[in-house]
Amino acid sequence: LAGLASLKSNIESRVLTLYSDEAERWTAKLESGLLITVRNDDGSESLIQTKPSMVTKDPKEAVSGAHYIFIVVPAFAHTSYLDAINPYMGKNTVIVGLPGQAGFEFECVDLLGDKAKHCTIVTFESLPWACRLIEFGKNVEILGIKDTLGASVLKGEQCFETRPILDLSQYIFGDKPKLRCVQNYIAITLMADSTVHPPIMYGKWSQWNGIPLSEKPLFYQGIDERQAELLSGVSDECLATAKAIKKKVPGLDMSDVIHVFDWYLKHYNSHITNKSNLMMAMKTNKAYDGLVHPMKAVEPGKYVPDFTYRYIREDVSMGIVPIKGIAELAGISTPYLDEVITWCQGKLNKEFLVGNKLTGKDLKDTRAPQKYGYNKLEDLFTGNYSI
Repeated sequence: LAGLASLKSNIESRVLTLYSDEAERWTAKLESGLLITVRNDDGSESLIQTKPSMVTKDPKEAVSGAHYIFIVVPAFAHTSYLDAINPYMGKNTVIVGLPGQAGFEFECVDLLGDKAKHCTIVTFESLPWACRLIEFGKNVEILGIKDTLGASVLKGEQCFETRPILDLSQYIFGDKPKLRCVQNYIAITLMADSTVHPPIMYGKWSQWNGIPLSEKPLFYQGIDERQAELLSGVSDECLATAKAIKKKVPGLDMSDVIHVFDWYLKHYNSHITNKSNLMMAMKTNKAYDGLVHPMKAVEPGKYVPDFTYRYIREDVSMGIVPIKGIAELAGISTPYLDEVITWCQGKLNKEFLVGNKLTGKDLKDTRAPQKYGYNKLEDLFTGNYSI
């Protein structure tokens, strides 16, 4: 993202990284620029040579005077970045979660306090690209680009930004993906990319016998019928939640919440060769070529699953648990979500769910709406913001 933005002569692209000595290492690598390799639909490759204006670990240096702030770190790091940038943000700032993950808006409003009223919070449903890092700070490969991508816009009542909010993102991304504004932030939460990973992890590893594997299994393209059933079931529960909310909140448009199979056909239509069902659509999605399960080597050539990877660490507490929380407020039963969360929380040594209720002792470590005091459905749609 920083590299693509820096290609535009009228954009100053700054990078803030708070992690250890990453800013220094990245700056040293950038002496010769950043190479972006784009794998095109026709099999050809395009090379983009670019260089951000700045890489720094100083929030004041990075944020002062910025109009748009894209937060692209994993969701578990959002709190530290929001805390770091808060003192230096000006009025009418646009904060973009790319992706925001479920509960991003709750976290922004909670941490930024009154300053959030002067901001616009944008949440993208997922990343625009499937990417692979080739060399830190030097080379990244774009394996596939989504055809379309949705984003919600939550505008503070004292934010007077008048420019079309999504236009800058489209300008940076280029022709693809085509960006569209989702009607409200709860809809984008129920569409979150985070619903994909935990069901697949659970379906793949819940019956694993503990014996190390000789190779890393494919993640998306290795999906089987059981994993597809779990993923479809979770998606059905998101749809049921959206329909219940629409009935209970007059005038609210939840039509952007669609089944995960339809979501894949919409976002990866040009990449999928077999569109007969969800399992085959994922198996034949060229944008996912070569992407494997998160694994750890226990000895040369022997691998075990890495349950500390973000597919569980992030996509449970900041993904499907907030979705479960919204479903609870809407009065929807979620047996598939409950089954997946129960297994995942065991791997995390956490307790979010007790039975089928979000009353666990570790709910404070999630972004469920209940953590922030939203205990009724109408609480999600009141306050100092325009949805």
